[in-house]
Amino acid sequence: MDLKHLKADLKHKTDKDPSSYYAVSVLEENDFHRENCVKCSKFFWTASDSSLCGDPECSGSYTFIGDPPTKNKLDFIQVWKNFSKFFNKAGYESINRYPIVARWRDDVYWNNASIYNFQPHVVSGEVEPPANPLIVPQLCARFNDIDNVGVTGRHYTSFVMIGQHAFTPPDKFEQDKYFRDIYDWLVKGIGIAPHELKFHEDQWGGGGNLGPCMEWFARGLELGNQVYINYEYGDYGVRDLDLKVLDMGTGQERYSWLSHGTDTSYEANYPTAVKQLYKVSGVKPDRTLLSRFLPYSGLLNSEEVSSIDKAWEGIAKHLDVDTKVLREEIAPLTSLYAIGDHTRTLLISINDGAIPSNVGGCYNLRVILRRALSFIDNYDWNLDLSDICETHAKYLKPQYPELLENLESVREILDYEKSKYISTRKKSKQTVMQAIKKGVSDSVLIGLYDSHGVSPEYVKELAAEDGKTVKVPENFYALVAERHPEVEKKAKPKKADVSGIAETDMLYYKHFNRKFKFDAKVLNLIGKDKLVLDKTLFYPTGGGQEHDTGTLNDYKVVDVSKSSGVVIHTLDKHKLKAGDKVHGIVDKERRLSLAKNHTAAHIVGGAARQILGPHTWQTGSQIDVDKGRLDISHYKAITAEEVSEIEKLANKVVAENRKTEKGLEDRAEAEKKYGFILYQGGVVPGNQIRVMKIPGLDIQACGGTHLDSTGEVEGVKIIKTEKIQDGVVRLVFVAGKGLLEERRQKEESIEKAVSELVKDFVTGPISESDILESSQILRVQKEQLSKTLLRFLGEVGSMQKELSEEADLGKFKRLRDFTSSVFDDWKRLSKDKAALELRILSEKAEQIATSAGKSKLIAIDEDFGESMKLASLITSNSPELAVLFSGKGRTVLISGRKSGLDSQKALNKLLPKAKISGNPHRAIADKPLKDIKEATKKL
Repeated sequence: MDLKHLKADLKHKTDKDPSSYYAVSVLEENDFHRENCVKCSKFFWTASDSSLCGDPECSGSYTFIGDPPTKNKLDFIQVWKNFSKFFNKAGYESINRYPIVARWRDDVYWNNASIYNFQPHVVSGEVEPPANPLIVPQLCARFNDIDNVGVTGRHYTSFVMIGQHAFTPPDKFEQDKYFRDIYDWLVKGIGIAPHELKFHEDQWGGGGNLGPCMEWFARGLELGNQVYINYEYGDYGVRDLDLKVLDMGTGQERYSWLSHGTDTSYEANYPTAVKQLYKVSGVKPDRTLLSRFLPYSGLLNSEEVSSIDKAWEGIAKHLDVDTKVLREEIAPLTSLYAIGDHTRTLLISINDGAIPSNVGGCYNLRVILRRALSFIDNYDWNLDLSDICETHAKYLKPQYPELLENLESVREILDYEKSKYISTRKKSKQTVMQAIKKGVSDSVLIGLYDSHGVSPEYVKELAAEDGKTVKVPENFYALVAERHPEVEKKAKPKKADVSGIAETDMLYYKHFNRKFKFDAKVLNLIGKDKLVLDKTLFYPTGGGQEHDTGTLNDYKVVDVSKSSGVVIHTLDKHKLKAGDKVHGIVDKERRLSLAKNHTAAHIVGGAARQILGPHTWQTGSQIDVDKGRLDISHYKAITAEEVSEIEKLANKVVAENRKTEKGLEDRAEAEKKYGFILYQGGVVPGNQIRVMKIPGLDIQACGGTHLDSTGEVEGVKIIKTEKIQDGVVRLVFVAGKGLLEERRQKEESIEKAVSELVKDFVTGPISESDILESSQILRVQKEQLSKTLLRFLGEVGSMQKELSEEADLGKFKRLRDFTSSVFDDWKRLSKDKAALELRILSEKAEQIATSAGKSKLIAIDEDFGESMKLASLITSNSPELAVLFSGKGRTVLISGRKSGLDSQKALNKLLPKAKISGNPHRAIADKPLKDIKEATKKL
């Protein structure tokens, strides 16, 4: 049963028996009674005589704007200060927020709610919570409502969900207390009169969990909900959790808006940023119209109305204002508010290690960044997004001081993305104009945005210049987001069934570099070639590191894996059985090489983070015997200078011979001490995690084998860098004296070959960074540089002769300048040669067409490739003609659109037994014609 049906089933139960699922006694003791909304039929609790539940969809508008129902007026920062003070007194411990990127989970990318911090491990009972009960001001990101941001007054792409959580056995779950605490906060903490509150009965599900929940509203504004997570669901259906979980989420932004009663929520929550936006843009809100409009802005939710246009018309009619005038007055304001929201989300996300890209969850960041830039372009505002980010960071300092620490990285990344946006906009103009001529459907509009980064506003602008109208879908950005799921769903590898088998004593952590022989007992056989021992020194594949190899009683161990704490050894052939005693020998050289490269990976990763910036996170790794590979997040390709700096710092750490620290630590305690930088290498299950520390450089949860000191790495060399996808760069490196010496010899060989090749053109010394940059210019590996340069030089010389150009490459001090010049010459000459060839072919095509006289079908007997080009030119310039030619075992007939000849039918007549492919204007037969000219007579 899917989640929708599970919630419906739970609703049926809660509707019939609310006292078994909700804190009904607390409501009744405060004079609340249960009602059924006359509009939506939802059950709710009220202390007034209302028959409406209070949702704006039912009541028609917000009624707190200009008339806040709270006794106390709290700004955004004061909301958390007062909330935490109130709940600390009630016995809750405040904890710091988790990152907005949910790195501890592999099923989601963005942290959508405070409960995400504790799913799945804490909720399942596997891991202890950091406090119990607790509260947390959790920064969250949701991108399903981008189209509504700035319009409805209540939608955001990032927001603070204040969480109230408890994790207890069922017999200790204090539901009445938890609900009474939130009720007291509403009435006493923020000063809302009971008759202003309405509590809705509802059901919640997500992240594999399910439970009843109670939502609360005041004057049409939803403030939060308290979920009682009683169940988990999956392929097995629904079952009770061992723990009962309190999941309360309440929006910090909602309380500041409610208590101020401002025209917009953005003015209450981004006061300094909104003031800056008004000032720099020159926009001055029509306060009278705005205050009349905003109570109804919640009705413009693109997800909840069938037509936004009709919703606008309804609001305009109610306000007695022309719809076009209303939209034109409100549109600049909603654009400014969206910029305010988008910049705050970008600030928080980039600070937490997410980079705008076209991949996965980070695509959402590029969407909102380009949406903000398109608003700026549309209104020609002189706004700098980085400046607004800085304003946000300063305002948020009392609650999130860390947002001020990485402003330089934020600015660099936003500037780089802006330059790409401007470049794309220029390059794509012709593409957009062609699309406009053909007609812009929803799919075309989305495709232009997805493939070329062209905003719908830009398409509308260009269409208007051409006298045409383009209709943009009301949920445009939601449709775009559907093309880019946040997390790629990967099929989980099938694991061996180890149920009932005791966990293996993993000796490789205790004696990884001192002991390589051991004795053990065979516990189980899995199939014919796999066996489980009571203990082992063999390291299983994991954490990006390859497995050990060796022997068990002289039988070769070819693979080692782990499943649920059980190490499984795969043997080539064996005659072992359960109960046998075995003597194991681990390949020492392989083990130490793997450990050397794995420790080097941590050194390189830590160095890269220090050189490139704190936005750099590990996204993947692979540790082999002869080299290591490290994938890191970075917004552009790494320069040769940056590679040199990373390598220099890495080798400095090696030379300092820092002692590494590694061992098991309690997950919650480790997270408190080190933060979520622990999860550089991805998701790590379990209450105990193995932590690897290189003092002053790197801390990670990592299950691999590592050296006892950085000096044992002996040296690090980055041998290759490449951008493997948008926002991700790969570093390939080697470590250890032997591999470094081998690499040094290779480098010398490369340098010698290049130096010999360019000795007549380059006057300065050939440096390693020059070779690397020259390789990047030609997009080849360093080993291929001399061969590729030679090819380019040959082609440049050949084309210069063909075009009668003087062959003078000049003199250069630097190899990279010479390479760049050769490459530029090659591109220019290739373009000139192509133009010359086209001109010659066009003249020849014109001659052939002229010589045809009255004949409408021309036979060509030229080289097959040239015949194809000539035929296309002839039929394009003279659409009344058709061209027949043969070669390479095929026959081709291309007919102009006015020739009246069906190419497929004509070829079928000439070659009745041939296989014909193509269309009426261009057809190909898989057989040649013996006499082309004779064939034309038959047609």
